[in-house]
This record gives sequence, structure tokens and C-alpha cells, in this order.
Amino acid sequence: MTDPLPGRALRLSDTLTLTRVGYGALQLAGPMAYGPPRDRDEALAVLRAAADAGITHLDTSDYYGPYLVNELIREALHPYPEGLHLATKVGARRTPDRGWPAALSRPELVRAVHDNLDHLGLDAIDLVNLRMTGTLEPADIVEPFTVLAELREQGLIRNLGVSNVSRAQVEAAGRIAPVVAVQNHYNVAHRQDDALVDWCAERNIAFVPFWPLGGFRPLQVQALEQVAAELGAAPRQIALAWLLHRSPAVLLIPGTSTRAHLAQNIAAAAIELPEEALRLLNAIAEPPR
Repeated sequence: MTDPLPGRALRLSDTLTLTRVGYGALQLAGPMAYGPPRDRDEALAVLRAAADAGITHLDTSDYYGPYLVNELIREALHPYPEGLHLATKVGARRTPDRGWPAALSRPELVRAVHDNLDHLGLDAIDLVNLRMTGTLEPADIVEPFTVLAELREQGLIRNLGVSNVSRAQVEAAGRIAPVVAVQNHYNVAHRQDDALVDWCAERNIAFVPFWPLGGFRPLQVQALEQVAAELGAAPRQIALAWLLHRSPAVLLIPGTSTRAHLAQNIAAAAIELPEEALRLLNAIAEPPR
């Protein structure tokens, strides 16, 4: 595994090296990732600021908006800077009531990959994550992941990842094609995937937490605020810094719709957490289910 110091990059394959602090584009859409952004000009400015800051990992999906966020990315950054890698997700679709039903059939996945290519203005996507919904059974990932592996063989996808999965599903997918990233719900309070984080680190597979800043209870927030006050940082920065310290496999994709929060998120990579701070933060984890 690459040097674990925060701020460094991870080399996941011959075609993919990602900065440990990336950018997640979900919040550029309207409420519940549906509809246009509240401030379109600021959304474009945030994307340009992320690229200017040297971030090489931009996480998106055609079902943000839907379609609108990928179109913003293309408007803001195309032609894309050298070294910038776009990662997208497939496996779900949006409904008018803002739902996220699964879309895992062969026709749906093929269409989703081609739609992402069209809306982003790409010939091939650097990383496509297959988002599983409502199942952790290994057999259920085989058919949809095989579809993406075939598209990878056709040159439409360069690297593959999986999202919302169990370790057994990662292993099942890895028997079909290389898995370079796992994207699951994980943060300083929600740590059900502790063992999977370590397993990924041992295999040079990136672990990309979604909801890195969400779902904290009041007492957990209080602990974050205490450490933040002692270190002269914001609580959200402490939560991100903890993830970077947790494992060299972790890549961050915090989302924001403002340049101010983007700068704050990037600065979290420079925060060193002393032993006492780590002890306090480690203690706020929810008990395993």
C-alpha cells in the first residue's frame, strides 16, 4: 500500500492514481440530489476550484440530477486537465418522486455507461463503481459485474469498483475482473466496515467512504467539537482527518456546493491527530450490529 501520510496519492492500477482527498459531486444537484443546483455559477466555480487545487479524484454519477451534475462537470472542466480522473456509479436510476430504485439489468447498465460517456464527453471512463441495492449476497453481484467487465474489455471503462457491498461480494466481483475500489458507508461513528477497511488495505484496494460527515448523534458531535476546539479546526475537518488516519486505503470524496467548504475539506489532509485525540474519536464508534 502507498505511503499512508495524509495528502498523498494512491496508485490503484497502471491507469489510475488518485489523490487521497477527492471531491464528491452529489451536492451540486438540488435537494436529495434531484434537480438543478441552487447556485449554478457557484457549482461551476467549485468544480474548477477542485481541479485547480490538484484534486485528481472527482466522484459523480449520471443519476445525480439526474444527468445535470455530469453536464455541469463537462461544462466546467472539459477538456479535462491531465491527471484528473472521473469516477461514476451505475446500478440505480431516479424516479420523479426522487427515489433511487435499482437498475442492475444488462440493458440498464449498458445504457448507464453510455449515458455517462455522453454526458461527460469521454471515450472511456476512468472508474465505474457498481452500486448494489438491498442485497449482500455474493451471487447477486456476479451478473451485473460481468456486464461491466465486458464493457471494460471493450475499452469503455478503464477500472472497476463496487459500492454498498459486503466483503463476500467484493471477492465474487474480483474473480470476474480486478476491483480497485470499494465505496461503502463509513465514518468515525459508523464503523461496521472496520474489518473490510483493513482487508482492502492489505490488497491495495481503495476504500472510499460515503457519508463521511453524516449520521452522528449529539454525543458524537460533542466529541468532534472537543477535539476540533483543541486543535483549532472545524468538526468536519476532524471527521475527515480521522478517516485519513484510519487507513492508508482510505480515499475521501466529501461533497460541497461552496468553495469555502471545499477549501476546508482539502485543508483537513494537513491535520495531525495526536494520540489522545485519536483515543477520544475512536471511542465514539457505534457498537457493531
